[in-house]
Amino acid sequence: PPSTQALQALSCAAGPWGMICAGNPSNKIRGCDRFGCGHYGTSIRHLGVDVICKDGSTVYAPFSGTIERRVNPNRRNNAINNGIQLRGSGFCIHMFYISPVTYRGRIKKGQKIGVMLPMQSIYPGITSHVHVQNCDRSNPTRNL
Repeated sequence: PPSTQALQALSCAAGPWGMICAGNPSNKIRGCDRFGCGHYGTSIRHLGVDVICKDGSTVYAPFSGTIERRVNPNRRNNAINNGIQLRGSGFCIHMFYISPVTYRGRIKKGQKIGVMLPMQSIYPGITSHVHVQNCDRSNPTRNL
């Protein structure tokens, strides 16, 4: 069996946030496809990470806190132009491409906060994902 030290190292390697999308317990980040790449800073405008999530999947609160307001990822309106701002546990994030259960209110880590929108209807063939971005636009990867 692994030593206590080895187990502590493993738990430190994982971020403090819980699972974001049903079916992706490790919060795996989207790689590259013909629409771009999902890691932080892969373009001047991509200042978040894309957590893989199938269209229609349940989306969970990665930490406890408050859903503060609606935030839209795009200026133009389409089927996936929706998201929320969450604050709590020392974090402030935007989560895009979800249909939230509410735009305001307290949430607990692991609670259902919405459903992944139909990304395939807008970008056929993309790896569907929830975009997670720190409010200050710093790199959120270590928290996943």
